[in-house]
Order: sequence, then structure tokens, then C-alpha cells
Amino acid sequence: MAELLQSITVVFLCAAILLSLIRLLSGPTSADRVVALDVMTIISISLITVIASFLERSVYVDAAIVYGLISFIGVITVARYLERGL
Repeated sequence: MAELLQSITVVFLCAAILLSLIRLLSGPTSADRVVALDVMTIISISLITVIASFLERSVYVDAAIVYGLISFIGVITVARYLERGL
């Protein structure tokens, strides 16, 4: 039963990534594109943790945490650039 729920979760997360990708490509402003990219990274982190749970590998959770930190720094940098420049 747990594998079925994890498989369904992976399908929903992949669908969410596709919807975010559509928004990333068609966003009218750069702020919309940045938000869509941030949403994609959050969904990717969720996907990594679900796969880590599915494969019972805790090292993937560590990679997801590092990916989240790098993503946070990147989004803050881009937001500062869009607001007033570096």
C-alpha cells in the first residue's frame, strides 16, 4: 500500500513540475518566471525526498537539503537583481 501511495505521489509531483514549466515558459513577467522556477525547485525537493523514502536511502534527503539551500540563495539573488539591480 505504501508503494502505491508513493507512486501516486510521484505522478502528481511530475504533473506539478510540468504545470510549473508551462508557467515558466509563458510567464508574462520575469517575476512570474522566477516564482515558477522556485516552485519547480520546491517540487523537485519533494520529489527527491519521496524517492529517498521509496528507495530507503537517507543520503538523498541530505542532497535535497543542500539543493534547497542553493535554491534559496539563487532566488534571493535574482529577486534583488529584479528589484533594484546588483
